[in-house]
Amino acid sequence: MTILDKIIGNKKKELSILEKLTPVKELQKSGYFCRQPFSLSAFLSDKNKTGIIAEFKRKSPSKGIINSFSLTVDVVSGYFREGASGVSILTDTQFFGGSVSDLLIVRDKSEFPILRKDFIIDEYQVIESKSVGADIILLIAAVLEKNEILKLSQLARSLGMEVLLEVHQEDEIEKVNQFVNIIGVNNRNLKSFDVDVNVSVRMSGLIPEDFLKISESGISSATTIKSLISHGYNGFLVGEKFMCSNDPVRAFSDFVTELK
Repeated sequence: MTILDKIIGNKKKELSILEKLTPVKELQKSGYFCRQPFSLSAFLSDKNKTGIIAEFKRKSPSKGIINSFSLTVDVVSGYFREGASGVSILTDTQFFGGSVSDLLIVRDKSEFPILRKDFIIDEYQVIESKSVGADIILLIAAVLEKNEILKLSQLARSLGMEVLLEVHQEDEIEKVNQFVNIIGVNNRNLKSFDVDVNVSVRMSGLIPEDFLKISESGISSATTIKSLISHGYNGFLVGEKFMCSNDPVRAFSDFVTELK
């Protein structure tokens, strides 16, 4: 059994509990259902910003604990202040040490797009994402069938959120649909957790031109970003590069300076 199999198995168990504790009708009472989400697509297209989606992540299955001391709101607000086009918040608890509470804390103090990064496999999670103020959700092609992606992305768009579809290999491009806003190429193989930025280079020409495209994982230098820009990438999701630092915001700011 791969790490990904374990994550999805645990997610299914969590869902069976969550749906009983907080039914959909309760989620729909959230004040965020009346809120107009920010557009990550628009922020990525803003030439005055960096194109970087900076991530808040406490730990990962491959690295263990990455950062157990930084406060979510301080880091995320600092990222945006220093030029991030958007922020990504891990909300999986068991494997990544996050929670929807992290997103809620930031949402109440921010006016920028927040990506809820989790392993979304059910409509309940899409509605939950709206209820906690997410602007965009992540759907992972490796764990979802084409019809499931269509159903979940259509629901997200009907709620005003955007959809980032993550792919890693060529045949997953076939799972793209008209409700997807952004296609992200994950340089990390979710089954082995090996990382190779050349995956983005290889996949760049396969992504339809009418979608924004971002590169995810393993991006640790400004040189890499400049190379990916030459291959048509509009954005770059970077997390561990900053979160491994004692001061993630300073690490991000220094990285932006290097990029300029």
